[in-house]
Amino acid sequence: MFSRPRIVRHEIAEPRWTLPGLTIAILADLHVCRPWTPLPAIARIVAATNALRPDLILIPGDFIADRNLPALSVPAAEIVAALAPLEAPLGVAAVLGNHDWWDCRLSRRTRFARNSVAEALETSAIRLLPNAAIRLEHGTGFWLVGIDSQRALRRLGHPGLHDPTRAFAEVPAGAPAILMAHEPDYFAEGDARAFLQISGHTHGGQVNLAGWRPLTPSAYRSRYGWGHIREGGRHLIVSGGVGYSGIPLRVFQPPEITLVSLRRGS
Repeated sequence: MFSRPRIVRHEIAEPRWTLPGLTIAILADLHVCRPWTPLPAIARIVAATNALRPDLILIPGDFIADRNLPALSVPAAEIVAALAPLEAPLGVAAVLGNHDWWDCRLSRRTRFARNSVAEALETSAIRLLPNAAIRLEHGTGFWLVGIDSQRALRRLGHPGLHDPTRAFAEVPAGAPAILMAHEPDYFAEGDARAFLQISGHTHGGQVNLAGWRPLTPSAYRSRYGWGHIREGGRHLIVSGGVGYSGIPLRVFQPPEITLVSLRRGS
C-alpha cells in the first residue's frame, strides 16, 4: 500500500550562515496508521534517513493519523519507539502538529491538557521543542527554535498554540537561528529572527497538477504548498511529507524524505 519515499534535496547558500556546512533531514507528517503508513514502512524510512548521514534530523509534527482517514490508528508510544533508531551527530528534534493535538484521544479526553505524542517523546531521545529553543554545538553554534501548532485548536476558536515570543526568549539578538514550525503559514509573519523556517503540514497538497496544488491546507494555498520558498531575504522549506490526510491518495506528489544542505553563500 505504501510507496517508497523519494529523496528530495534542497541547497541553501546563505551569507548569514557563517558556520560549517550543515545537512538536515526532515521527516514530516508521518501520520502512522494501518494500512497506509504502517510501522514496517516507518522502519524502512528510518533506515533510509540514517543512510543519508545528516547532521541533524527534524520531525515537524503530525506523528499520528487523521482520525477521518479510513485506517487503524497506531499508539503514539509505538510510533516513537519505531523512530528511536534515528541518529545524527546533532540529534533529533520535533514539534507537534495539528493532528497530534486534535486527533489524539488522550488530548481530547483531557480537554487538551495532556498529549500522548508529547508524553511518548518525554522518554525518548527525540527533543520536543514546544515553543522552546536549544543551542546546538556546530562550529560556533546556532539555535534551533520550535513553535507549537498554529491550527491545532482552531475549530474551538483558539488562536493557536504557537508562542513565538516564548520560543525565541533565550535566543540572543542576531544569533543564527533555524525555526521549526509544523504549519508553513507563520512564514508570512516576516519574523526575521530565523533566516530559515522548516515546515510540513501541506503534504505538498497531496495533488500536484503542474505546480497547482488545489488541496493545500494553507491560507496562502500554493504559495506555501511545497519546496524552497524565498521571501524578504528569508528561506522556507516545506516538506511534502510521508503520510496522508483526508484521503489516502497522492497524485504526482509522492511521499518524501527531505534533505536540506546549508552552506555559506556570497
